[in-house]
Amino acid sequence: MKNVFVSGSINIKKLDSKVIERLKNIISSNLRVIVGDASGVDSSIQEYLKSNEVRSVVVYCSGDKPRNNIGHWDTKKVDTSYKPGTRQFFTVKDKAMAADCDYGFMIWNGSSTGTLSNAIELVERNKIAVVYVSKTKQFFNIKNVQDIEKLIKFMSETSLEKADNKIGLFKKIESIKSIQHGIFDIQPIEAKIQIKQPNLTQHSIETSRSLAR
Repeated sequence: MKNVFVSGSINIKKLDSKVIERLKNIISSNLRVIVGDASGVDSSIQEYLKSNEVRSVVVYCSGDKPRNNIGHWDTKKVDTSYKPGTRQFFTVKDKAMAADCDYGFMIWNGSSTGTLSNAIELVERNKIAVVYVSKTKQFFNIKNVQDIEKLIKFMSETSLEKADNKIGLFKKIESIKSIQHGIFDIQPIEAKIQIKQPNLTQHSIETSRSLAR
């Protein structure tokens, strides 16, 4: 079963109808939802999944106990030596979800550094994130650094500065660019070393479509 990492901004308390439609697509596509334990989008997602009696859910938390597990689903406790309550403490859990997922679905308010960082983490892992920007009610497929640059245009100068201070936003973007350029540089010799790209299964194609609908 494929995993969808669902996350979002802590100050979004109500799910838009467009978000709910995407969640219905995820559920009907027989995908497992992996979600965090925070308030805001995490707890709202959990409320929706519980109300629809969805069982294919895993709640991730940093440390020993999730802050929210409304449906009493299975949990994955991520060990960390960081001080409880700090950004680093919770980021460990987010990175684990990014590693374990096949796709991402993010609900973003246009300023949250945590949600933005999750989308960037997926791009760094060559995974696709569908990001819903709540203030414009639009969906965006984020699959490369160019998509990230388009996404951050929704941010104010203050939010950009805050993101750069908290997560090193611009350094991350430049790092991804340099990696992409390195990949492009070796393309001419791919035939000689017989690099094989993984084939997309029909299920993967259908899954991508369900998220994009």
